[in-house]
Amino acid sequence: MRKLLNDELDRLSLEELKQVEKIPVWVVLDNIRSLNNIGSVFRTADAFRLEGIFLCGITATPPHREIHKTALGATESVQWEYRKETMEAISELKVKGCRILAVEQAEGAVRLDQIQLSGDQKYALVFGHEIRGVEQQVVDMSDLCIEIPQFGTKHSLNISVAAGIVIWEMFRGLKGI
Repeated sequence: MRKLLNDELDRLSLEELKQVEKIPVWVVLDNIRSLNNIGSVFRTADAFRLEGIFLCGITATPPHREIHKTALGATESVQWEYRKETMEAISELKVKGCRILAVEQAEGAVRLDQIQLSGDQKYALVFGHEIRGVEQQVVDMSDLCIEIPQFGTKHSLNISVAAGIVIWEMFRGLKGI
């Protein structure tokens, strides 16, 4: 085996990416405090061609050196908007026809590997604060809570890791991979 060079990866240019169809998934970052986590989510959103990201509450916005460090330019390729209140973003996404999926451990949560996706549906994935998780009022407005099965002693994953897992599963499920 030989590692591929960057110019062999057949990646889209920034202009090409803006023109191609996106998968019908938005990410909502609900009061994320780590700039590195924010940048990582941007990079993952770019990798899987998501519609965009809502940055809410205390979540920092580009341009910012610490976000750029992990986003590696994805703040230029992924559409994003800021809302002071997460509930405002949720309301807007509901009007757009999105099914709101909070990634949270909650009563009645559905395991990620058991979620039923429809190619005709738009989705919004809500990821919460690194310590407190998704705010309860946001959970209350969500259509479903999804949970990543975990089998160790810890009760949570880093938000950028959780986002990567959930976004991949959404992409895989919607694209039939």
